[in-house]
Amino acid sequence: MPEFRRAIGLMSGTSRDGVDAALVRTDGRDALVPEHFVSLAYPPATRARLAAAVRGEADVAPVAREITDRHADAVAALLDAAGVDARDVRLVGFHGHTLHHDPARRVTRQIGDAARLAARTGIDVVADFRQADVAAGGQGAPLAPLYHRVRTAGMARPLAVLNLGGVGNVTWLGAADGILAFDTGPGNALLDDLVLARTGAACDRDGALAGAGRADRAVLDRLLAHPFFDRTPPKSLDRDAFDPAPVAALTAPDAAATLVAFTAETVARALDHMPERPTRWLVAGGGRHNPAMMAALRDRLGAPVDAVETVGWNGDAIEADAFAYLAVRSLAGLPLSLPETTGVSAPTPGGVLYRAG
Repeated sequence: MPEFRRAIGLMSGTSRDGVDAALVRTDGRDALVPEHFVSLAYPPATRARLAAAVRGEADVAPVAREITDRHADAVAALLDAAGVDARDVRLVGFHGHTLHHDPARRVTRQIGDAARLAARTGIDVVADFRQADVAAGGQGAPLAPLYHRVRTAGMARPLAVLNLGGVGNVTWLGAADGILAFDTGPGNALLDDLVLARTGAACDRDGALAGAGRADRAVLDRLLAHPFFDRTPPKSLDRDAFDPAPVAALTAPDAAATLVAFTAETVARALDHMPERPTRWLVAGGGRHNPAMMAALRDRLGAPVDAVETVGWNGDAIEADAFAYLAVRSLAGLPLSLPETTGVSAPTPGGVLYRAG
């Protein structure tokens, strides 16, 4: 019988807003029980240094150390909040932060010092989750679909789980464990960057800016002309794959409304690749907090679109939960990706174990 392990998952997403940390119990196979979650925001200076590193404008090594220490702080905060001793946790799943993702050239680079994290937390760490898949010809993303399949067991299908972080990605789940996953296009990254540049705010809180504007159809068509949308999945994207120049001449509200429409339209185009249309969409990631985004999705998808909280999930914890689950799978030598989720040629294990001592 599979053994349940307590594990921590960590995620620093493409939104660059901070570290999510989740404590779960899982067998790495068919069951996962969330126990606790915390999120630690990056200070503005850390966000700025991380953004500079992503753009190639800063020395990566000190930034990698800094975000590793922020992850260690998140582990400590999580354990304290949960009332759990580090000795009672088997593993930490450490994704790191993606600097660059270009699977066509078999390149995906995440920064973070897993050995340093293991030493600081006193817990064994699994990291380097994407490398084996990319080396074997896969996209290296998305990696949450197997976790989505476990969490949706017993729900009516076909079902779609949509994550709207910096990039959008979807997991389609059909009968008899049918699964397909791929990046859909932009999530929140373009909108967040626009809002920061135009207003100084970190995001379009409550969709207020987009809600005050009107999407420009001609600009939207220019954005949709990107060759990514002609590719057959599985497929994946870098956070900065799309050029925001087409919205530069629009007012801030119209630019925000156009970017919301862009995300919604690219999610709708994902329907063309699904074996059956989902009867329901569950939405995770920061995009679910934007009423303008959720309204646009409901308008375009022709099926119920709900935040994952409607089924009892913590939508902020999902990716961190997933990397806890994947860490336990990695330790057991189980696949982290499938041909249907990343395009890799065969089910592929992954991850590298870093011992605490």
